[in-house]
Amino acid sequence: MPLTPELAKTLCAMPKAELHVHIEGTLEPELIFRLAERNHVTLPYPSVEALRDAYAFTDLQSFLDIYYAGASVLLTEDDFYDMTRAYLARAAADNIRHTELFFDPQTHTARGVSMATVINGIERALAEAETQYGMTSRLILCFLRHLPEADALQTLETALPYFNSHGHRLVGVGLDSSEQGHPPAKFARVFARCRELGLHLVAHAGEEGPPAYIYEALDVLHVQRVDHGVRAIEDEALLDRLAREKIALTVCPLSNVRLKVFEHMGQHTLHALLKRGLAVTINSDDPAYFGGYLNENFLATFDALDMTLDDAYTLARNSFEASFIDDSEKQRLVSELERFRAAQAG
Repeated sequence: MPLTPELAKTLCAMPKAELHVHIEGTLEPELIFRLAERNHVTLPYPSVEALRDAYAFTDLQSFLDIYYAGASVLLTEDDFYDMTRAYLARAAADNIRHTELFFDPQTHTARGVSMATVINGIERALAEAETQYGMTSRLILCFLRHLPEADALQTLETALPYFNSHGHRLVGVGLDSSEQGHPPAKFARVFARCRELGLHLVAHAGEEGPPAYIYEALDVLHVQRVDHGVRAIEDEALLDRLAREKIALTVCPLSNVRLKVFEHMGQHTLHALLKRGLAVTINSDDPAYFGGYLNENFLATFDALDMTLDDAYTLARNSFEASFIDDSEKQRLVSELERFRAAQAG
């Protein structure tokens, strides 16, 4: 069905969760420049407009080059707090009830910023958002796959005091950065250690990398969710397995188009994956760089693909059911979604 005003309104208003967003990827150019001024950091761009003009990406690596430059302004706990609060305000406006944030500590510790500075700044903002908006949250530490596994193991050891400690939302680990040439199996040891610790496990796979990387993420890393996973469509046996095992895919439509995984949204495989019975979710990835937060991703996807109101509710329900909160919290959120749907139908 076409994206009618009524459908667009429902997409924006319905309660939902976001399970794939890199907090450093929410840094808008205006905030980058404010933090650069506050911290006396010289940026390689003369203005906000010049930085935004540089967001013409040809692939994942061309994006990462600018992404890491933007992160260079993050130096103090207040910087991480301000960045996270800005995202959470946008998330609340998009009617996100629960969010699971990725962060890249190696990007910061390599510059001399402590793990405590990073996590405490993000955590403070998450705690405030729960009080202010009623928005629950979890935090997922991502290892940078272009770096050696030894670096990831050291990062895990540094972060150990924050996992499952009282009041902390840090509950899992992921794997991000350059996918090509860095298969999931490269990180078998660190993920085995995380599994021993009882942490939740996710990994980026099948974005630019082949379906074989999704198999590795499942069989070697034993992930519970696959981040992206859009190239699973190329492998029928893999599709059957993902559906059978209820492995959620955290798909990021605008990101996939901006990074040339698909030339345009009409080519996107999200609807085909959903129709195959996969637990697909919609997410924003790095929204400051890719032209849209969660609601913009929903609107762009439904505008380009032949999707229905039932699909919208399925995607929202999937986002709650695939989250790393306990079953009672999941049921509370699913019930809120069902009440919203009943009210819309009435």
